[in-house]
Amino acid sequence: MARPRSGIAPRIVAAARARFLKQGVDGASLREIAHAARTSIGMVYYYFPSKDDLLLAVVEEVYAGLLAGVTAALAADAPIEVRLQRLYVRVGSLDATEFDVIRIVLREALVSSDRFRKLFKRFLQDDGHVQLIVRTVLEGMSAGVLRTDLPPLVLVVATLSLGLTPVVARRLAIGAVPGLDLPPPEEMADTLTKALLEGIGALARTSR
Repeated sequence: MARPRSGIAPRIVAAARARFLKQGVDGASLREIAHAARTSIGMVYYYFPSKDDLLLAVVEEVYAGLLAGVTAALAADAPIEVRLQRLYVRVGSLDATEFDVIRIVLREALVSSDRFRKLFKRFLQDDGHVQLIVRTVLEGMSAGVLRTDLPPLVLVVATLSLGLTPVVARRLAIGAVPGLDLPPPEEMADTLTKALLEGIGALARTSR
C-alpha cells in the first residue's frame, strides 16, 4: 500500500527550489536539500527517485497556476491582439516563486539539454502552454493578423521571447538597482504586443 504524502514532500520541493536556484540542479546536493527540508535523504529518494523527478516536481508546483493563466489569457473570446496582450500581462505578473522556477528552467536550457528536453516534453503536451501559443499564432496567421511569410515556429519563438525576455530583465534590474522606475506589467504588455504585431510579426507592407 502506497504511503500517503505528508508535509514532507512540499518541504523537499521548497528546499530543492532554493538550492536549484542558487547552485543549479547538477550542483545542488540532495543531502543538503534533505537537511533544509528537515528530513532524511532516504525520504527525498522515497518521494523523488531522481533529481529529474525532483526538478519536475519543482516545476509542477507552479505550472498549473501558470497554465491556467495562459489558458485564460488566450481564450478565444477576443481578437488576437487582445489575447496576446493578456498573455504578456500574465507573464509580466509572475510572482516571486513562479519567477524563481522560470530562472531554474532557463538555466537548465543552457546547461542540460537532456534534462531540458524532458521538461519541454511536458510543456509540449496537449494541455501545455506551448500548444496554446502555437494555436494562437496559427490563428493569427490565418486571420491575417500575423505575417505568413515566416515559418510558424519563428513567430512562436518570437512570441515567447518577447514575453519572457523583458520580464526577466525587468525582475533582475529591480533586484540590482533599487528604486529603478520601470513600467507596470500592463504597460509592458501593450508595448510588447505592438512590437510583435507591428514589428516582428507585422504583415509585409506593399510599396506604393
